[in-house]
Amino acid sequence: MAKEYKLSAERLEELKTELNYLKTVREKEVADQIKEARSFGDLSENSEYDEAKNVQGKLYSRIAELEEILSNYKVIEENEADPNTVRIGSKITVTDVATGDEETYQVVGSQEADPMNGRISEESPFGKALLGKAIGEIAVVEAPVGNIEYKVVAIQR
Repeated sequence: MAKEYKLSAERLEELKTELNYLKTVREKEVADQIKEARSFGDLSENSEYDEAKNVQGKLYSRIAELEEILSNYKVIEENEADPNTVRIGSKITVTDVATGDEETYQVVGSQEADPMNGRISEESPFGKALLGKAIGEIAVVEAPVGNIEYKVVAIQR
């Protein structure tokens, strides 16, 4: 069975737009690069041709990846489940029980994760530990350094 990708409606539109761009505009640009590189002569020693073929391979790989995602996705509904528990789409504030440090994150689908900007995947150990928790509950995250406990302080939609 294929993996189901959880996406927000905004991310779904971004991926559809990217796929359309790659198939219509970018594919033609890469084909033109290959055509131009071929005109330089001997393909066995033609670095421009090799580079253009590498770019084409990456392009087709990304197109295949997007088509896979867009054929197996589920849009995250904003009104799903209990509004008082952490779920995909929730913005949460947690406190590290050991240090008292407070952080705010948003739990998102794996295709939208960006940990450096506070967007954590529901498939990550941290995201899995937080899902279903309510305000005041403790989430235990299994980490290489040992278990880390976080207390859910606030949940926003």
